[in-house]
Amino acid sequence: MQHCAPEQLGLAALREPLPADDAAHFESCEVCRAEVASLQRAVDVLAVPELATPGAPVLPPPRVWAAVAAATGVPAERSQPSNVVPLRRRRPLLLVAAALVAGAVVGAGAVAVVQHRNDDGGRTVEAVALDPLADKDASGRASVVEEDDGTLALQVELKAPALADSYYEIWLIDRSVTGMYPLGVVRPGTQTVEVPPDLDLTQFPLVDVSVEPLDGNPAHSGNSVARGELKS
Repeated sequence: MQHCAPEQLGLAALREPLPADDAAHFESCEVCRAEVASLQRAVDVLAVPELATPGAPVLPPPRVWAAVAAATGVPAERSQPSNVVPLRRRRPLLLVAAALVAGAVVGAGAVAVVQHRNDDGGRTVEAVALDPLADKDASGRASVVEEDDGTLALQVELKAPALADSYYEIWLIDRSVTGMYPLGVVRPGTQTVEVPPDLDLTQFPLVDVSVEPLDGNPAHSGNSVARGELKS
């Protein structure tokens, strides 16, 4: 009997729908159901509730547009939001499940991030420095990695102090500063986040790292600490 693949078990642990064949096997297999039950306990312990609930499209506060305009040279009158991409807040939970399935070791209260892109044969398409903003103590590098199947990911190397009551998040922002897209939570060190297949990096070339409070608000806080621009 062929059991469900580890990645499918991870999705099931997050109560995500499975492909038809895996769903049918899962319903009749005590081994797979027991594995998912075990994963669910770990996911529930590690999940950050404020990040788990997907939200509706939101308009970032005016201070966000003012800060981005000042850093990019976009005139202030153009820094008004007209199209904000819906935020996808379940990504941290997906990363937790993937890390657990892969056997990653996670410290108490921490969220693990899978780091495997280049090791699996992906190639770096472009890299950009993440320069500190104003007096912020953060910098790094962001690399666009193309997988063998053509999908893209963003590998982020972040040098920044650890945060106690907030977290870092990586964003892509368009040149007209009328739309921004959150890619997920990042931590000091090197990690990889997915780039959605329908997101055109030529339209969202600004890579932004912000500090977000644990207040349940999915909007950009306006507290950007590092930023770079993709050229291609």
